[in-house]
Amino acid sequence: MSKRIPRLEMDELEPRLRETLRPRVERLGYLGEFFKCTGHAPDVLRYFMEMTEALKKAVPDRITEAVSLTVAVKTGNAYERNQHERLCIKLGFGQDWVRQVEMLDPEKQDLMSEAERAAQAYALAAMARFGHNCETELDRMLNALEVSETIGVVMLIGRYITHAIAVNTLALTPPKPSIFEGKTS
Repeated sequence: MSKRIPRLEMDELEPRLRETLRPRVERLGYLGEFFKCTGHAPDVLRYFMEMTEALKKAVPDRITEAVSLTVAVKTGNAYERNQHERLCIKLGFGQDWVRQVEMLDPEKQDLMSEAERAAQAYALAAMARFGHNCETELDRMLNALEVSETIGVVMLIGRYITHAIAVNTLALTPPKPSIFEGKTS
């Protein structure tokens, strides 16, 4: 299905989108297939990336990574999961922390903080119930995070679900392997 969508290169992107993506492409060293496909809707992608940047400012890194990995694992989005595993290592969170987050069982994880466990529990509940009847998980998150951070998490989940739907629909291959590929433990 995704082969019918031409892959755009950096110089083919709309100029404002190209400038929005330039820092990320320079940091990563490549233009990912997600951008090559979604670049056909430049305003949509530009605002999606602006939302992504705003969420980075609104939600602490460890919470962002716990939520992004949770959504990626739950939705089968290896493209995003692999990227965020690598970012977690770069941020110094460690493979054991990543492994615990990816177990999707927050109550049994000793390397995750209460705020991280609360955010993951909420993310799992929100995805399972589409946000309905999540008052308990939301209250737990409000006990661990600021109101602005809590709202950021709510919106962050939607951002990562949107990415997962796009990547899974287009059957995009992750540009990088999982940090756990080839490991036996």
